[in-house]
Amino acid sequence: MTDPAPSDVLLRPGGIEDVETIHAAILKLGTHIGAPEEIISTADDLRTYGFGEKPAFSTLIAEVAGEFAGLCLHFPIFSTWMGRPGVYVQDLYVEDRFRGRKIGERLLRRVAAECSKEGGVYLRLSVDTDNEGAKAFYERLGIAWSSYEQTQKIIGEAFFAFADGLGNGEQE
Repeated sequence: MTDPAPSDVLLRPGGIEDVETIHAAILKLGTHIGAPEEIISTADDLRTYGFGEKPAFSTLIAEVAGEFAGLCLHFPIFSTWMGRPGVYVQDLYVEDRFRGRKIGERLLRRVAAECSKEGGVYLRLSVDTDNEGAKAFYERLGIAWSSYEQTQKIIGEAFFAFADGLGNGEQE
């Protein structure tokens, strides 16, 4: 199959009616990178936090001939150093049968364009350290590895213990 023509690819915002598809794509992404056990979210979580009163993220969905081809899940961020907003891409997923057809690139470019229209000046994302294909893909697009930053995180029980710990600035 050849690359779909730009007119054959529909990019549209994800809606609450897409939650099951979005969640299925995230599960496939986890499997693709060899960490399906890391995905503990549910479709209900996505419904609540992405499509509730105060959405924590947005999605852009790609379709080819009415068929789900991929998604980009993202949210706004802000750089105090640049003094400008940007966008963080949490998940980029393209169905296997549509890979190599610039669907992922189209999703990223649209998200970047939407961010730019809102005054944004940068796009940030993380890549699994073992996902060489994704690293090469991002490098080809000019989305470079940052040699001066490292992602840190605290999750689960350690997060709750930290959040509940003394010295968090509140008076007792």
